[in-house]
Amino acid sequence: MKSHRFLLSFVVFAVVALAAAQSDMHPSNQAAPTDAQKSFTEIKSLAGTWQGSVKIDPPMPQWDTGKPTQVTMRVTSRGNALVHEMSEAGSPDDPAKYDHPVTMFYLDGDRLLLTHFCDAGNRPRMAARKSADSKAVEFDLLDVAGSTKHGHMEHAVFNVIDADHHTEDWTFIMPGDKAIRAHLDLQRIK
Repeated sequence: MKSHRFLLSFVVFAVVALAAAQSDMHPSNQAAPTDAQKSFTEIKSLAGTWQGSVKIDPPMPQWDTGKPTQVTMRVTSRGNALVHEMSEAGSPDDPAKYDHPVTMFYLDGDRLLLTHFCDAGNRPRMAARKSADSKAVEFDLLDVAGSTKHGHMEHAVFNVIDADHHTEDWTFIMPGDKAIRAHLDLQRIK
């Protein structure tokens, strides 16, 4: 008799727990997405392989190879992160010899952050905000881990034009506080 009561108690508990879990999953019980969550969803929509031109301002002939830039983005960690990798199209996959910065996008509480693993040897961390016109996601510098003696990335803007076209604007601060801006105009190739 005791085992039946125990079994009955267990079944009742399980049914109540399941009902509560399903209630929490019901859309009417979900909080509206925050601006950070909306921006992260928008950034994750860029998963794929992109190629396009880069314009440097002020012009820097040593960085202008004439070759297109390739950007690969991949959602990882069960949807909790986006990996952004940048390289010169057609360059060998040898990050020890060729520029190959990696940027990670992720939510941290109610903020969308990025950490840029820079070829300059440091890791700037930036927080997102919607641009004034709400058409782009802008990232402002929070802090930098590692040495900034070779400069550091300070600002980034992502503008999704459509499913197959987006732009990226990156601002790099050289030693002596000279800003260099790179504008990438990218088309989806995969």
